[in-house]
Amino acid sequence: MTIAFHTLGCKVNQYDTEAMRELLISAGYQPVSFSAPADIYLINTCTVTGTGDRKSLQLARRIRREYPNSILVLCGCLAQKEGEKLLARAEADLVLGTANRSRIVELLSQVLETRTPVCAVGLLSAGVPFEPLSISRVSEHTRATVKIQEGCNNHCTYCIIPSVRGPIRSRSLEDLSAEVERLRDAGFSEIVLTGIHLASYGRDLPAGQLDLVDAIRTVHEVDGIQRIRLGSLEPVIATSAFCEALGAMPKVCPQFHLALQSGSDTVLARMGRRYRCAQYLDAVDRLHAVFPHAAFTTDVLTGFPGETEQEFHETEEMIRRVGYARIHVFPFSPREGTPAARMAGQLSAAEKERRARQLIALGEEVARAYLKTWIGRTALLLPEEKIQGAWEGYTPEYIRVSLPPDADCRSGMMLPVRLTGLTNKGMSAVPLDTL
Repeated sequence: MTIAFHTLGCKVNQYDTEAMRELLISAGYQPVSFSAPADIYLINTCTVTGTGDRKSLQLARRIRREYPNSILVLCGCLAQKEGEKLLARAEADLVLGTANRSRIVELLSQVLETRTPVCAVGLLSAGVPFEPLSISRVSEHTRATVKIQEGCNNHCTYCIIPSVRGPIRSRSLEDLSAEVERLRDAGFSEIVLTGIHLASYGRDLPAGQLDLVDAIRTVHEVDGIQRIRLGSLEPVIATSAFCEALGAMPKVCPQFHLALQSGSDTVLARMGRRYRCAQYLDAVDRLHAVFPHAAFTTDVLTGFPGETEQEFHETEEMIRRVGYARIHVFPFSPREGTPAARMAGQLSAAEKERRARQLIALGEEVARAYLKTWIGRTALLLPEEKIQGAWEGYTPEYIRVSLPPDADCRSGMMLPVRLTGLTNKGMSAVPLDTL
């Protein structure tokens, strides 16, 4: 039988889809493009914002309308939140949520045999172990994302994720090492470590003394892996000891996604974040001390309930001060069941969109300023693919680089380059014989 996959949302969702894809292919299902007719459609949903909800439901309803005789499988965060309701709302045949994905073959077989809809959304209570999902291949050319952690215990006032992803669960180091070795053997040279709350890695493990550095070091020790990139981090993790430990591992890429959300202390307090702006800037300084040319990326949530013009301008100033290489901007979206949805001072949709547009423009401005600091400097490029005849790839700082069409290189082989100028997508560069 043919099956098509579509993922909405974060890298964790992307990893989960790849893991289910491998299980289903091993069971004999034939993958096809999501735009093609298929016997089964699997949609990994998102609910982090109202937009995620809408896109997930719209896509599910379109598939049901266009392919009424196909099996529709919904998993992910919206499926976890809505559960059995999606059997009716989206006419789904199988609803999985964010648990029981390792049972996808068994559950899908049950639906196909009985032709009876199934809701297999599980409870995400304390003590639930890390789900045994793994991958050995991905659609990327040189880079593979590896999930090492699930869940979050922080309960920020605006965030629904703890309720749909559950408490923190960490992957064992042995399992992590085995998967990275499989990916290395499949030809991948860069590993991206991801999780719902990456900084929490290890807190739940029986040993009680493991942390994110141990996971990074485990990957670092795998021969053949050339780069390690980290997913989103909270700034509180960037202690002097953490930064020095990363500095001792040359495979770690100096690109750090430090979650900001707001540059205003009063907004951060209302959000229930565990840091303030001074602590955030200290984290940036500590990382800069070890990685002088590090790239910083972040998420910003604007239009939070009660956000004044002054608080908004404080966020603008924070963005300028850090000088991000990239920012992702989201207008506040009230999520049912969270404290922020009930807070006074809800801003209009128009005002939230105005502020988001303003921050996006500012983000583009500071990103270009960061790229300009690289003109004339050298870097190690990891070429990934040819686009319109020219090789493209990324530096350790995640600068997207285009080489001349006659550049002699191949995917996955490190290449020293000199960065020569800015392009619409990143920067141009020329190869060097030696650095």
